[in-house]
Amino acid sequence: MNKIKNHNALLSHGDIESRRIVLDIAEQTLSRLDSYTQIHDLAYLDGSVLYIGNKNWDLSKKRNVYLIGAGKACNAMIKAFEEILGVFLTRGIAIIKVKEQSDLFHNTDVYIGGHPLPNEEGLRASEEILRLIDSASPDDLFIILISGGSSALMSCPIDGISLEDEIITTDILLKSGANIFEINAIRRHISKLNGGRLAERIRNVGAELIGVGISDGIGLPPTSDIRKPYARYSGTPMGPDATTLDDARRVIRDYSVADRLPMSVMSFFRNAGPERETPKAFPDNTYFLINTVADLCIVAKDSAEASGHNTIILTSFLEGESRDAGVFLASLARQVQSYGGIAKAPCVILSGGETTTKIPDNSLIKGHGGPSQELVTGFALSASTIPGACMFSIDSEGTDGTTLAAGGLTDSKTLAAAKSMGLDLRAALRDYSTFEALSSLDDVVCTGNTGTNLCDFNILYVPEKG
Repeated sequence: MNKIKNHNALLSHGDIESRRIVLDIAEQTLSRLDSYTQIHDLAYLDGSVLYIGNKNWDLSKKRNVYLIGAGKACNAMIKAFEEILGVFLTRGIAIIKVKEQSDLFHNTDVYIGGHPLPNEEGLRASEEILRLIDSASPDDLFIILISGGSSALMSCPIDGISLEDEIITTDILLKSGANIFEINAIRRHISKLNGGRLAERIRNVGAELIGVGISDGIGLPPTSDIRKPYARYSGTPMGPDATTLDDARRVIRDYSVADRLPMSVMSFFRNAGPERETPKAFPDNTYFLINTVADLCIVAKDSAEASGHNTIILTSFLEGESRDAGVFLASLARQVQSYGGIAKAPCVILSGGETTTKIPDNSLIKGHGGPSQELVTGFALSASTIPGACMFSIDSEGTDGTTLAAGGLTDSKTLAAAKSMGLDLRAALRDYSTFEALSSLDDVVCTGNTGTNLCDFNILYVPEKG
């Protein structure tokens, strides 16, 4: 089944051959990174013995085997492990963002959490996870499956902070211009489960923890042999937390949000002592890391080169304002097509990372959108003088910002097409309504759940000048 559901619509207009090239690369890349397939390659059951990578566990010696999952790629991860464990699975609890018709689970309770903002169902699921852990014993095994998005989906604020307070805090931080590391420094410290608190809870009852993760943290190196346990695993609910209370306080100060955050949150950070710090080490846990953000561009480069395209990886660290990133990538395309430079046209230029959208006032929002849709809209505004240039950008898990679209695709003909339809792309950026504009142009990219979650995935194709 194709990952990109509206493939034909995206090829019905614009620079069709350029669009075909980027869509083919995207399709192959997302298929290769699907965690359902990767987990089945990594793990299997032989009798009562579970093999994960180069490690094994005899499940007949465990009283209970539990699955706990959270994240935007959790659907695929849970489904794979349910099939592998079979009758040995006692119970599973998963918190996902979007459930699709093909998501069939047998012994796992599935909750639809909130993302990017937490919700009541995520809180109920988190409370059920806490009850399950507290009922466990040293004879039990927890297999924890985590991908990006778990901080919002696995919402369970500490005592004294309400769910509404957590929602307000998350909303303010997401619109402040802070990056995800800075946002997490605050979110992890006000959570009963995030920042390693889930693993701490399991350790306190003496049960064993096996963790399998997909990391969407910018800066981690690419994976090498995923069959070997990953010794440096950190972050997320099941790993040690590198952020500190002082980091969180610095973010509050640097982004001038103290007067907007709920009083309960500010009171916590003013008064919290060392005893409220998140856990920093879990040496007895076994972790496997199956993908990082850097893998996305590496796999895409392999796919592009296999199809005969000259390909470079620009960066896996792309951050900053999304619309500005689109303008920059258009400038790069103009340079490459006109004079060469970092590459010679025709070529494919790949980038990944996590750009953001700063919204100073909610009253300015007149529509919907997301960082990837803003990036391709910014590109379209600057690409009309670069014949055949084409920009594909998605959030790799399949939902971008406040929409169920994965992202967007624009090219050198998009601006003219928008003008012919009476669409103002600059107004769409100004009003945070890029989804509506791109939908009218048939230029949103729709994937549904992709089975992975490695932040933003950008493919720029620059043909030779005709």
